[in-house]
Amino acid sequence: MSDRKIITIEPGKRGGKPCIRRMRITVYDVWGWLAAGMSHAEILDDFPELTEEDIRACLKFGG
Repeated sequence: MSDRKIITIEPGKRGGKPCIRRMRITVYDVWGWLAAGMSHAEILDDFPELTEEDIRACLKFGG
């Protein structure tokens, strides 16, 4: 799946922040979890609606 289809921006959702696949989970949420020391496996365990591809798209979004 293209990163453009994974990272979506909707003006009325989460203040227009970039979200993952139209969900309410933002790129910044994922970055915060990673910065706090969570592993990809821990994030995926806590948020089963996310995929490894979603996390990689978030990491690419910032760079």
